[in-house]
Amino acid sequence: MKKLIIITGIMCVAFFNSCQEFEEDFLEGPAKSALEPNVIFSSEDLTKGAIDGIIEPMGQTNSYRGRYIPLYGFNTDTEYHFSSDQPGSSQGALMIYDATPTNPQMNTNNNVFGQMYSGIERANLCIEGLRLYGNPEPGTVLGQYLGEALTLRAIYYADLLKTWGDVQARFEPISEETVFLEKTNRDIIYKQIIADLGEAATLVAWPNDTPQTATSERINKAFVKSFRARLALAASGFQQYPDGVRRSNDPELSVENMYTLALNEATDVIESGKASLNPSFEQFWRNYNAEQIFAGRESLWEIPFADGRGRVAFSFAVRHRGIDQHTEQPRGGTAGPQPNVFYDFDETDLRRDVTCVPYQYGNPDEDEFAQQELTNLGTWYFGKYRYEWMDRRVTSTNDDGLNKIYMRYAEVLLIAAEAANQLQGPAAAKPYLKDVRRRAFPSSVHPEKVDAYVDGIGSSEAMLDAIIEEYKYEFTGEMIRKQNLIRWNRLASSLDETKEKLFNLKNRTGEYSDVPTTLYFKYEETDIEGEESEFLIIYGLNRNENESPGPDYSAYDWITLEDDQINSVYQVGVNPDNRQFWPIWQVFLDASNGQLQNDYGY
Repeated sequence: MKKLIIITGIMCVAFFNSCQEFEEDFLEGPAKSALEPNVIFSSEDLTKGAIDGIIEPMGQTNSYRGRYIPLYGFNTDTEYHFSSDQPGSSQGALMIYDATPTNPQMNTNNNVFGQMYSGIERANLCIEGLRLYGNPEPGTVLGQYLGEALTLRAIYYADLLKTWGDVQARFEPISEETVFLEKTNRDIIYKQIIADLGEAATLVAWPNDTPQTATSERINKAFVKSFRARLALAASGFQQYPDGVRRSNDPELSVENMYTLALNEATDVIESGKASLNPSFEQFWRNYNAEQIFAGRESLWEIPFADGRGRVAFSFAVRHRGIDQHTEQPRGGTAGPQPNVFYDFDETDLRRDVTCVPYQYGNPDEDEFAQQELTNLGTWYFGKYRYEWMDRRVTSTNDDGLNKIYMRYAEVLLIAAEAANQLQGPAAAKPYLKDVRRRAFPSSVHPEKVDAYVDGIGSSEAMLDAIIEEYKYEFTGEMIRKQNLIRWNRLASSLDETKEKLFNLKNRTGEYSDVPTTLYFKYEETDIEGEESEFLIIYGLNRNENESPGPDYSAYDWITLEDDQINSVYQVGVNPDNRQFWPIWQVFLDASNGQLQNDYGY
């Protein structure tokens, strides 16, 4: 019987515990003879349990649940974490490109770095077992499960690569000889997981074609192909290597090869008709918060959390100051859009008011009723995540159970646009960009904001700039911006530009000279006499709205944007391009038997 080798050392206590639990759950049950690998991986039901175990590490507190999702992806030109300007904050150091290997938030032996490898080891065991005992052919349930295992392993590796750069490559179950490994060039890992996803795409079904692909919580062909396209752009893009910021030198990962792959995969998904944009941007996010997980729509795959796990709303929702009519969890609001983003949107863009929210829910009264209250110019919240749009009441003190969208169809359209622009020129990219913008604007302005705007883009350089801007307006608050800025070689320059924009906004100079310094607000009227409404009506958020709309409105100063906040977009004196990755935490270095070390000047 092949069992997990329970190890100490580099896989750390977290890995030890999760591996031990996995062994006990699947290999050491009461009837040991019934749980041999040849029994597990020839049984659809037992294999499903093993596949589900691959993502179990994501739900651990110091893993995706409480560290990676809440803390990775900041700061960018669109997203700002409110710990950034807190002196001495261990969270803030992660946001301002000033992390150290001993960061107190991260330097624990059950950190997400180790949890990712725990998930990889579980995937390796499933992949090996299915290949040996499962006959996992395309069109079979066990084939579906092999494709899921390959994809989940690729997800862990993709997140390791975008966060730490070069890491250890483990594509087989750990043996005594492979307990301690040095880092592997990321190009080798990228090539392996891109190939794995190519195989997975032949094994998993399209959304809703089988019972196994009926929800956005399960792996399907539309996601696998889309994810493969995303990785192709990342692998060929700019990134920090130990010798500097550059593209890969591996000819297999050339722009020509990888963009061709990305375009092929993206257009396969687009032409399949197995995924689509919700006609309404707002309704998509309402459905998401209502936890609609139907496959074959816009959300391609989500990290699934049970009601008592996951901190997406807990971290990113519009802030609620107390237990009120919408939630028993007075949280949200740890991060938000950069203050200039709202004003960079076209005022007719329907995504603006969904994405950027200038209010919180204030302290509730004795009846647990709270009203929306204006914040300040420097404090905006992500409107894509809202307790008030959920269909259930969150009762946990620490977790909300809202899934994390890992990828959605709008990104596939922009991947197709970018790849087509690179390979075939701007004309080939225009239909995909139009699809995204058509949903973003009212039909009455489509001739100007969609057709004339896109048709007026005359060069590949201008098209790439337009695509980069479209990512900004489509995906603010989804924390995919940092990796994209890195691969476009625009991380440091975009952050510098953001600081300049924020100072201009504060001082009402340059492109923000017509932003009002006073807002005017009142509350909606209700149908019941004497009953207060929770909903604000705000005037003055649009440019040049400088006069009071009437005596029933109250004035509110809209000027507070502190220098400390602006300067903390990244640490003064640090070059973000020299800190594109987090350091490997000291606890893992110490446990590596001398095989691991940090690059990039850490």
